Amino acid sequence: MLNIVLFGGPGSGKGTQSAKLIDQYSLYHISTGEVLRDHMARGTELGKIAKEFIDKGQLIPDDLMVSILGSVLDSLPEGKSGVVFDGFPRTIPQAEALDRLLSDRGMLLDAVIGLEVPDEELLARMIKRGKETGRADDNPATIKNRLDVYHNQTSPLRDHYMNNGKYIRIDGMGDVDDIFADIAENLEKFTGRKPRTRK
Repeated sequence: MLNIVLFGGPGSGKGTQSAKLIDQYSLYHISTGEVLRDHMARGTELGKIAKEFIDKGQLIPDDLMVSILGSVLDSLPEGKSGVVFDGFPRTIPQAEALDRLLSDRGMLLDAVIGLEVPDEELLARMIKRGKETGRADDNPATIKNRLDVYHNQTSPLRDHYMNNGKYIRIDGMGDVDDIFADIAENLEKFTGRKPRTRK
């Protein structure tokens, strides 16, 4: 089993690389945003509680988010050989909660992949995306604020995982396939796992 946290700034290529990880390692993708929307849409007890916080414009408490993630882990499809966590953890307390969540299920976090891209490149990518998709939040002022929040949240988390020997720094600039090849090479060094070979 291979359990990975994938993080990087907005526009760093997380969606693209997580899709490749899922395909090449037969992993299950857990996006906290998608999980929350699913629970709320299905009207589960956890979803109803989460909706109360969201409707008030409040952040989901860590213990509630962990409960929701636990319910996802407990219902993983058979045959999946691990998980990619996308959007969680964002803080050190959440990282510690994730360790406990996995440990309770006889699992552990194998590696944290950090896609590192300079802010000026992230800004350029998101402005371009905004023009192509019409997303209202992809404007310079909003993007700068999102980057500030990201750095404030993740800098301590990056240091936390570096100190634990689990952080894999990946240069997020360049060709998409070259970036994934770098990820795969590092994962093999860290875990011994290779991506499946295509026929």
